[in-house]
Amino acid sequence: MFRLQSGKTLAVDLTGDGVKAKNGSMVAYDGRMAFKKMSGGGEGIRGMVTRRLTGEQMTMMEVTGQGTCYFADRASEISLVTLRGDKLYVEASNLLATDAGLRTGTTFTGLRGGASGNGLFTTTVEGTGQAAIMSDGTAVVLRVTTQYPLSVDPGAYIAHQGNLQQHFQSGVNFRTLMGEGSGESFQIRFEGEGLVYVQPSERNTLGGDV
Repeated sequence: MFRLQSGKTLAVDLTGDGVKAKNGSMVAYDGRMAFKKMSGGGEGIRGMVTRRLTGEQMTMMEVTGQGTCYFADRASEISLVTLRGDKLYVEASNLLATDAGLRTGTTFTGLRGGASGNGLFTTTVEGTGQAAIMSDGTAVVLRVTTQYPLSVDPGAYIAHQGNLQQHFQSGVNFRTLMGEGSGESFQIRFEGEGLVYVQPSERNTLGGDV
């Protein structure tokens, strides 16, 4: 069971089962726990090779035992995502933990990845269970519908889920209009039905100030 403590610490109650978490993110635990580093983001040797080839780096550990384990990373805000047989697309740097039964992998994202500077691939989490994602500041969850598509700054994008199609496009944003941008700006346009998670802070991107 995943629980949030003050928004910046994840508490996971274990009763003999396990959880996969970002390597080094454990800050405390009570009870009896065992820790095991997982290769390839928990996807084995094939996953390790795939992630090295794609540049989507993720180092995970598996925690099993009885008690409560606490996870955090650089005081990042944490949001919980519940999956019911569907798939979550998330930047590897923003994934903190998942239920042990959820499957992780990588998928091609096209030009969106090139714009964000995080490679042409992103991490997927699939199955039934919970995942914990991180953001710089409190994440905002935005709903996309067929009537209302959404355009997102690549540096603010964290994750998305649902039946969404994404397109990389050049455009003009607020800072460009104010004369504070440098060079061409880029956006991710989401169309379809689903949710998009964004953070109120921007990573550095290959597209310049966006």
